Amino acid sequence: QPPWKQVTTLDAAIKFAGDVGYPVLIRPSYVLSGAAMNVAYDRKDLSEYIEMATSLSSEHPVVLSKFIVNAKEIEMDAVAMNGTLINYAISEHVENAGVHSGDATLILPPQKLYVETIKRVKRITKRIAKTLKISGPFNIQFLSKDNDVKVIECNMRASRSFPFVSKTYNVNFIDLATRIMIGKAVRPKLIDLADIDHVCIKAPMFSFTRLQGADPILRVEMASTGEVACFGMNKWEAFLKAMLSTGFKLPKNKNVVVSAGPLSSKIDFLDEARQLQNLGYHLYGTQGTAKFFNSNGVETKLLYKPSEKKEPQMVDYLKEGKIDMVINIPEAMGLEELTDGYRIRRTAVDFGVSLISNLKCAKLLVAALVWLKKNPEEFEVKCWQDYMAALVE
Repeated sequence: QPPWKQVTTLDAAIKFAGDVGYPVLIRPSYVLSGAAMNVAYDRKDLSEYIEMATSLSSEHPVVLSKFIVNAKEIEMDAVAMNGTLINYAISEHVENAGVHSGDATLILPPQKLYVETIKRVKRITKRIAKTLKISGPFNIQFLSKDNDVKVIECNMRASRSFPFVSKTYNVNFIDLATRIMIGKAVRPKLIDLADIDHVCIKAPMFSFTRLQGADPILRVEMASTGEVACFGMNKWEAFLKAMLSTGFKLPKNKNVVVSAGPLSSKIDFLDEARQLQNLGYHLYGTQGTAKFFNSNGVETKLLYKPSEKKEPQMVDYLKEGKIDMVINIPEAMGLEELTDGYRIRRTAVDFGVSLISNLKCAKLLVAALVWLKKNPEEFEVKCWQDYMAALVE
């Protein structure tokens, strides 16, 4: 695991953060869905977030752990019997670690995991099942960076992704777990990834339109109120179906705002901006993003942030229906509500403009749009049985 410590005083929290280095993840006691969890990037954040989380005491300690930046998150859903692993499914998150697993976009089978990473995840899972003598369902969340795999947490229960993996692999994980828990003997069900032609993606649904003033952004505290899962013959088809199923609207007039946040995000999204331009999209950007894209050969029209008090105004374009989609990557993950980024995101939601606020999801969406342009005839709706039939042919 990443270095962690249970603390009962603010001084102890500050010392731990100083020892391991910022950022650190704050996890209060006895909460569900990551309530009051936050990532602190400096001492000021740490003090504010701990005060928000709970009053520190020996009865209600806070757990701090070193937060690993730009790590991939991996989900393991498994069933064991007397400490022996029976069946398992490894999903990968589209978003980097730092987004609550309930808000994350999951891909199964995983598409971008190293073979060695998968081996390590399975090896650790077996050790945990054996040590804890698990009989029944369990879920483990992992971090992976540079092929170094660490455990975030292990939950001795069925997770929200159990139905997802069961449908994807046509193996009823809950049935297996229930039989084990009542003392029935079971045999592992064969899951041969080489025989699986399809990909399934689970995407979150949000109710930000009904939550006045809430910042529509993904953090370690869960915000989603539902989810969908869609199949495709590749991850691009499955992702597009999943996004459309959540109510996301593809840009009809091809007018897209990009506010790419820090320089690293602008660099990372530059190729995708070029691809959008090649697809015929008209790009608009805030001052920093427009300047960077234009200087790198991607034509981007300037729209001013709300605080800049100049024309043309980003918010006015959103309100007037001149923009079809907003890609807004936050500069930082603080809780300040009155930032320009917050106002842009909130206006997009309030006026029904499609919003992407995660860089990895934005990159995958652009790749999916490129695929759709080249293969429109392959984007088709099929029933679950059609996908499962290929497993028994």
